[in-house]
Amino acid sequence: MSNKIIRTICYFTNSQSQQTLEKIEEIAKKLIQAGYIIQTKRICLSNKNLLEPTLINNHYLISLGSVSKDELLNRFDFFLNNDFFFNLDLTSEEITDKDVQILFKMMHKDANKTFNFAYVFNNPQSSPFFPSGTYSQNGFSIGLQATDLSENCQSIEEWLDKIKTSWIEISDLFKNQSEFLGIDSSIAPLFSGKSSLISFLKKLGIDFSYSTTTDNYLKITKFIKEENPKSVGLWGLMFPCLEDFELASEYENGNFSVERNIYLSLHSGLGIDTYPLGIDEKPERVKEILKLLQGLSNKYNKPLSARFVSDGKTRIGEKTNFQNQYLKDVTIRKL
Repeated sequence: MSNKIIRTICYFTNSQSQQTLEKIEEIAKKLIQAGYIIQTKRICLSNKNLLEPTLINNHYLISLGSVSKDELLNRFDFFLNNDFFFNLDLTSEEITDKDVQILFKMMHKDANKTFNFAYVFNNPQSSPFFPSGTYSQNGFSIGLQATDLSENCQSIEEWLDKIKTSWIEISDLFKNQSEFLGIDSSIAPLFSGKSSLISFLKKLGIDFSYSTTTDNYLKITKFIKEENPKSVGLWGLMFPCLEDFELASEYENGNFSVERNIYLSLHSGLGIDTYPLGIDEKPERVKEILKLLQGLSNKYNKPLSARFVSDGKTRIGEKTNFQNQYLKDVTIRKL
């Protein structure tokens, strides 16, 4: 199987139509002909009123981008009853109990939706990665599952060179298309084996806890910011706690606390992602963490986000049952 994997093709539009779907299929066809495997096709709308029944199917993931807290609270059932992604931008707002209530209300009413929601700070637009993806202009962006390219690599540098080769290839494929916004060079690990960043590091003989006080992650993020021939979006290193199954194991072993997650995000990452939350966790604790992320994001003018996930029934100290192929079940630890 090819290791050239497109995690997401995302088309951003302010005038959704059948033509939008046709354009996505044309983009996918061109990438498949170049030897890439397409994981997901996505659409990010400029306005929720563009949402049409034809979009709600298994072939496309849908995002409404940033929505206001009042809209979320006033039309909560609308957001729960539709399967799309969205985020709440708290970059410049005072974080209150109302903001945290959104997450906890979601957790108790339909916990599956916590996977589709994130708080964001200084969020760049046009990223193809959800829930951060937010509309800015019409066009499409692309994100890779770059960890798979690490298979058989003997060093981080060899892996990064393979990633750059893919960036150049994709940029050349679409260089004459005005709607091509660029490549979000963020590293988005998934599952285990060759798709897991932590697994790759272990293969190189690098222990995860040890790695957190080396410059390895700085090297990776420097490369993905400087070497991408057509950059758009987040340009960071994701540490998705439960999507990278090897990282989930580190979490269970006590090696990936929220503190370590935030530390890594501050110098190389993009925030808290698919981090497990017990239903008995204190809302005040979540508010404290959001305030810290907001402060760090604004201090360093750095994109950060927080996506906490819950199965709606598991308490701290118990084993989760997400029934979600993208999330590894773990014993939840206190924040």
